[in-house]
Amino acid sequence: MDFSVKKLASDAGVFFSRAVQFTQENLGQAEKTELDAHFENLLARADCTKNWTEKIFRQTEYLLQPNPIDHTGARIEEFLYEKLDRKAPSRPTNAELLGHYMLEAAKDFGPGTPYGSTLIKVGECQQRLGGAEREFLQTSAISFLTPLRNFLEGDWRTISKERRLLENRRLDLDACKARLKKAKAAEAKAATQVSSRNGLFGLCLQAVPDFQETRPRNYVLSASASALWSEEVDKAEHELRVAQTEFDRQAEVTRLLLEGISSTHVNHLRCLHEFVEAQTAYYNQCHRVMMELHKELGSSSADVFSSNFGRNPSASADPDASAESPTAALETDVLQIEEVQPPASGTRKAKVLYDYDAADTSEMSLLADELITVYTVPGMDSDWLIGERGNQKGKVPVTYLELLS
Repeated sequence: MDFSVKKLASDAGVFFSRAVQFTQENLGQAEKTELDAHFENLLARADCTKNWTEKIFRQTEYLLQPNPIDHTGARIEEFLYEKLDRKAPSRPTNAELLGHYMLEAAKDFGPGTPYGSTLIKVGECQQRLGGAEREFLQTSAISFLTPLRNFLEGDWRTISKERRLLENRRLDLDACKARLKKAKAAEAKAATQVSSRNGLFGLCLQAVPDFQETRPRNYVLSASASALWSEEVDKAEHELRVAQTEFDRQAEVTRLLLEGISSTHVNHLRCLHEFVEAQTAYYNQCHRVMMELHKELGSSSADVFSSNFGRNPSASADPDASAESPTAALETDVLQIEEVQPPASGTRKAKVLYDYDAADTSEMSLLADELITVYTVPGMDSDWLIGERGNQKGKVPVTYLELLS
């Protein structure tokens, strides 16, 4: 119990001394030990790294989970599992839920109906997009979010702790310097008083031959005070040496940690590359899935709309004509494509972005990165253009092209 009380009193004294030193520094009444320029640059760089890493980490979380407080309570559940050190159960993404609802709706509407069959195609596509999204979220969390979190919750906390210790050591050092300065000033004052009284005592001996050689009481007290201040100076110098050693040791430890920020930047750079690669793969996969769906819906929608809304009256009036030649319509389309002429307003060049296989003879197959000539004709679907490559001509999808000048 006594030891605890003594330690508590000692800690309180140290805390009070630091508080006094800190207050006097802010009021300009005490000197402050300044760190070298290189050390100050390391501190500023560390603070900058922490601030921007924290902002990037938070914004990445918002990007990967835009609505942190949604109706499913996903963020709250993840927080609880994280605190319990348990793995959160896998939950479907919004795209997967949308796909599931579309597939269930198709069962009620009838898979054989145009609407039901289309719901099945789009629902399966949404589920594929949801699976790609989940994989992207998991990869990003492991390769990018986790290293940033480890820095903020691990390395930065260690750096902050050592910086606080360094600040305390600096306050102790400056307090020792202040005590030594006061002790030396008091010692010099006491020595001056003793010297002046010695001079007066010598004059008395010279003026009065039979003067008693009994030194006055105040002289004895001055000499004793001078000796005490000399001891105080020695004690203050010893405390200063100890404080300086502790400060230098703590400064070296803190310096090594701050210089480690460079390796942190290298690690975060690697993680950033991995995040970009994961994001690129995710968007490429989404684009492929959507282009496949677009192509599938484009090929089926023509049949659906022509059979329900675009039936030719002349063909209905003479069914025998179409029965005589099943390929008559196809041959007519091919003939029309071949006879199409570029408009008077001119043509444009286009770069092919992806490979495309023609669905029928009216379309033209494409190879990625090749250049073709394209133009449009009146009455043509806005999703298609007429493309020419040498002697070849046919319809090409606009989404597979990058139109140039």
